[in-house]
Order: sequence, then structure tokens, then C-alpha cells
Amino acid sequence: MDLIWPWNLTFLLLIPLIVAVYLWMLRRKQRYAVRYSSLSLIREAMPRHSRWRRHLPFALFTAALAGLLMGMARPTAEIELPMNKANIILAMDVSRSMCASDVEPNRLTVAQEAASAFIEDQPGDTRIGIVAFADFAETVVEPTADKEVLTEAVENFTTSLGTAIGSAILKSIDAIAVNNDNVALSGVNLQAGLSEEGTPDGDAPPPTPDGVYQPDIIVLLTDGANSRGPLPLDAAQQAADRGIRVYTIGFGTTNPGAMVCTRAQLGGDLFRGGGGGFPGGFSGGGGGGGGGMRRFIVLDEPTLRGVAELTGGAYFQAENADQLLDVFLNLPSHVVMQKESREISVFFAGLAALLATSAVFLSLRWNRYP
Repeated sequence: MDLIWPWNLTFLLLIPLIVAVYLWMLRRKQRYAVRYSSLSLIREAMPRHSRWRRHLPFALFTAALAGLLMGMARPTAEIELPMNKANIILAMDVSRSMCASDVEPNRLTVAQEAASAFIEDQPGDTRIGIVAFADFAETVVEPTADKEVLTEAVENFTTSLGTAIGSAILKSIDAIAVNNDNVALSGVNLQAGLSEEGTPDGDAPPPTPDGVYQPDIIVLLTDGANSRGPLPLDAAQQAADRGIRVYTIGFGTTNPGAMVCTRAQLGGDLFRGGGGGFPGGFSGGGGGGGGGMRRFIVLDEPTLRGVAELTGGAYFQAENADQLLDVFLNLPSHVVMQKESREISVFFAGLAALLATSAVFLSLRWNRYP
């Protein structure tokens, strides 16, 4: 349990002072009590329960005061929320390197099948959003529980040149922010990227406390290295500042093989809705990439690990279809229950009210005069 205003705990020093005053008043009353020749006879005559009845209301009142003062310190505690309280953003790489055939029939097809299996495996009320990225990133589907819409979007992925991992993270943050009032928009123009100082074009929100996370997460799959747009670690810092965890998946082998995609996977522009392919792409039924993109086909594991570690997520690596499917189907073990920090001042206030009410009730009941 953490405290937002811990300095208010200094008021607890009033408790010993109040107890001391109470004891002083009891002793003061004894000075004016009638003196009997034998106090032992008086004690024997008094019911045993009357001794503690005299002090129980005061004890309850003191406990109520302590609870109220604890509430003034604004305590917080981590609670677990079920997945249906969270948004899961699947950020999928649709760069031309996903046509690599080292994973048959190609990386994109296997990634589509694994993502569809993940969607189908979720409870019916789980909200999932999809962000696709190549030369830039775009939200394909806002977070929704409609599995049919999600699956159709995944099946219609098409490829383009470029791998904008940083843009994908920022776009995923914005997709979460639209549905979560506790998350600020990235404030970044994804076409312009970050400024020369590495800061977003906009006001950044205050960082969340260490170890405090939003229930929403980002699952990012890529087979290469960032080739344009904001740097992934700069974008990951934006996610970390908002308490959003990013789970990264590196997919593919070190020997990508031939670039083979179907006509559909090289067809209409997924992001802009028109035919004719992406800028810089090709419109045939299959083919290979040029040497200029070769260095971006190699998986940048250090960066993906860094993104996961910076945001409190985890990194997974998969070299074949079975491994990728296993990663996707085991993701719920990490995200089914999400921890979130919540203020619990109301609990202490309610307990204090209950104790104070009990103290008043017992005092009136046990100290009635005929």
C-alpha cells in the first residue's frame, strides 16, 4: 500500500495525546470519588462486564479517528482487473519483409493465422484493437469485442516498404487513449515524428509512478528493424510515462529466403483504401525485395528487448509457425489479470464511520440514566 499524502500521517500523533487526556480524566474523577472502607467489596459488587464497558466506546472512537486520519493520507493499493476491463492493441508489422518465405508459406500468412487464433481464443467481451505498420502506422480497427471485424481486418493485411516500429507504438498509445481517460494522447504528429531533442510535438503527461500500470497493453509483432519515423525507444518512453506495457514479439529467422507474397498480400492499400499498392511497393503476384531493404530484414532483438523492459512488458522470439502460435496463445497468462493502482481512502472513511457510530450507540446504551 502506498500513500499519496503521507505527511498527513503526522496527525496520528494526536491519538496518544487523546489517550493520555482520557487517562488523566479518569484519575481526576477518582480524586472526587466517595471513599469506602474497602474498595475490594465495591469491586466485587460491580459486574465484571461493566469494567470494560466503560472503556470500549472510547476505544472504538479512537480507532475511528485513526481510520479517518489514515484516509486523509490517501492510501492506494494495487488491485487486479479482469481482461474485459482492458484494451489490447495488436500492432502488426506488414512491411514487405513479411513476404519472406523462411516460414512457409511466408511470414505474413503465419502471423495472420496466429493473430486470428489469438482473437478467437479470447473471451467474448475482450476488447482488441489492431494497428498495422509499414512505412507508417495506422489504426485499422478501434478496440472492439467484435471478433468477426477483427479477423476480417487481419485477413486483409497487405504489405509495403518500411518498418516504422516507433510510429506503431505511438499510434497504439493513441488507440488506447481514445478509450481510456487516464491515458493521454501521444501528442505526436506521426508523419513529422519527434523533434530534434527527441521529444514529442506536444505536451507530455507527467510520468506515472514506477510499477504502476494501466490495464491496457500493446502487443507488437515485427520481423525487422526500425527504418523510419520516431525511434522505438523514444516511443516506448511515451508508453512507459503513461503506464502502458508493451509486449514485443520478434518473428523470423536469420535466413529470410525469397520474398514471396500472394497478389492479395501485395494488393490494395490497406491504409488508404485504394488499389495499386503502396508507394514504393510492387503490384505483381510475388517477387523479391531489393538489396536496400536487406539490412532491415534482420531482427533487431536488442531494441525489442529494450522496449519491453522500459515499459514493464516482456519480449518473445519465434522462428516458426508453432512457436509464434504458442507465443500468441500464451499471452493471456500475462494479461488476463491486470494490476492497477486505486485510491482506497473511501474504505478507511467507511470503517471510521462504522466504528464511530458503534461507539456512540454503545455509549448511549450502556450509560443510560433512569
